[in-house]
Amino acid sequence: MTGKHPVWYAFVRWMVRYVYLGTHGGMVSIGESNIPKGGPVLIAPLHISHLDPPAVACGMRRRLRFMAKDELFNHPLFGKLIASLGAFPVKRGETDTESIRKAISLLEEGEAVLIFPEGTRGDGITIQEMSRGVAMLAKRTKAPVVPVGVIGTNVVMPRGKSKGQKCMVKLVYGVPFTYEEVATSRNERENRDLFAHELQKRIVELCNSNGMPLKIAQPHSDSVAFGYSGQ
Repeated sequence: MTGKHPVWYAFVRWMVRYVYLGTHGGMVSIGESNIPKGGPVLIAPLHISHLDPPAVACGMRRRLRFMAKDELFNHPLFGKLIASLGAFPVKRGETDTESIRKAISLLEEGEAVLIFPEGTRGDGITIQEMSRGVAMLAKRTKAPVVPVGVIGTNVVMPRGKSKGQKCMVKLVYGVPFTYEEVATSRNERENRDLFAHELQKRIVELCNSNGMPLKIAQPHSDSVAFGYSGQ
């Protein structure tokens, strides 16, 4: 496990997986062998709940670095907690050059970095457009991208509700792929679209094949530029 605080990180991950999730329906991790054991990797999950970052981290042995909306770091206790676990801030709804540089630096150091390709939480029924930031990071760093299906976190910790229900959470890690493998056009904009469509398709397939029907939302013009909007 790379990075600082490995013992603390492992302890918190154990608490989340076996104490919190264990008493809320349990958790299963599928396809963890698809995650490269070393070197840079982008972990790109479906985003349907605030529970997604710790759940995705619990399903893999490698330490995970992740973006969190910058407002969370203003909380005196929670901000210190997530920072100690490897989180770094990103500003909502805009291209945050500092968070981009941080993500690139971590990948160049061989870390596993989580980025939600939709940029915001979805409804668990449709998957939104992929953000341009994932394609940029994948191209710039040449890091393999692991698509992740996330199932059940929106039941355990639903959006807009103070209490959820017990449900088995599934994390399904897909086969990694690189930007270069799918960016086959001579036009760079088309290459970004090819990458985004491939990533979106793979996440949908992982969810659909593991009991969570997911549709692709109609495209719109105001897609998130980068990272994590925190909605």
